[in-house]
Amino acid sequence: MTASNRKLIEEIFVAASNPDPAARDRALFVASLADDATWTVTGQYSWARTFTGKQSILNDLHGHVRARLAERTRTIAHRFIADGDYVVVEAKGDNVTREGVRYDNDYCLVFRLEDGKIREIREYCDSVLTERALGRFPEQAVAS
Repeated sequence: MTASNRKLIEEIFVAASNPDPAARDRALFVASLADDATWTVTGQYSWARTFTGKQSILNDLHGHVRARLAERTRTIAHRFIADGDYVVVEAKGDNVTREGVRYDNDYCLVFRLEDGKIREIREYCDSVLTERALGRFPEQAVAS
């Protein structure tokens, strides 16, 4: 399980980190996300919350980020650590907001997989940079 889980997450990051924005592909991520998955943004700031369900993750969280960036989101993985159902990824963003502000956050993402599907994601990042570059997360943006 460890090797197949690591391989899946590595493939997701390779597809989504292409330097050409038009070639970045999120299809494998979307296909691998369980319908009832959760994505928890950790911390004590406006973005910190748990997005519950595939649609909330894709529309509420990722949709809001996409609306703030000039191009498709790019996150480049630097390290993968896998143990059973868990894959931990250290990564760095390579993004610019619509206003021209760099948004190159450092991330630690902890994925929990079950039967080849992503069930949980925990995101650790620089919360000050997130709010400085992307602004506060609007309460009304979460449908769930």
